[in-house]
Amino acid sequence: MSKLKGKVAVVTGASKGIGAAIAKSLAAEGASVVVNYASSKAGADVVVSEIEKAGGKAVAVGGDVSKAADAQGIVDAAVKHFGRLDVLVNNSGVYEFGAIEQITEEHFHKQFNVNVLGLLLTTQAAVKHLGEGGSIINIGSLVTRIVPETSAVYTGTKGAVDAITGVLSRELGPRKIRVNAVNPGMVETEGTHSAGFIGSDFHAHAVAQTPLGRIGQPNDIASIVTFLASDDSYWLTGERLFAGGGVR
Repeated sequence: MSKLKGKVAVVTGASKGIGAAIAKSLAAEGASVVVNYASSKAGADVVVSEIEKAGGKAVAVGGDVSKAADAQGIVDAAVKHFGRLDVLVNNSGVYEFGAIEQITEEHFHKQFNVNVLGLLLTTQAAVKHLGEGGSIINIGSLVTRIVPETSAVYTGTKGAVDAITGVLSRELGPRKIRVNAVNPGMVETEGTHSAGFIGSDFHAHAVAQTPLGRIGQPNDIASIVTFLASDDSYWLTGERLFAGGGVR
């Protein structure tokens, strides 16, 4: 398995869940991977260990993507450890739901700072090193299609991700850097478990609305991201790939 042999990837928010699955999938295809974490060094170290045990290369790098110096440091670590950068996966994200009456400045800025500003800062740092054939993959969300109630701020952040993906695909296209988004539906992760979604009425409703009859697993998303990171998707840019088992 060597579709990404010789390439170097940064995956933000990769200590668990979808990000961890993406990091391991990219490494399995031959990429050397920077496994970024904001707070869970232990989780990132586990991901790195699993990659190395499988014969891959990875390093854990801490950093808060919503801070410019940290975002730059994450990217610099890729160049320091592996000599180059070819793939950036903007996976870091947070979510909190609340009705319009419950929205506060803190609620707004917490989500926009990580989900939108963080994406921009990390991409800004990465484009200094990405060359022809580079690939940026932004993790959006199916919420921009189904617009669930009480998600105004979170859905707003992911709407911004969709728009930024389109803008940057045009802006970076002349440099032969591709920019795409993967928009997952509900996925079973540590986060959805801790939030109480798994086993809830919301979970049951999601399954009922999904033609394939289940919610997603992290590897369902990781395989799509790996495709977008590889030359197999060289003619795709500015696309939003909705990965929700057929939910409309």
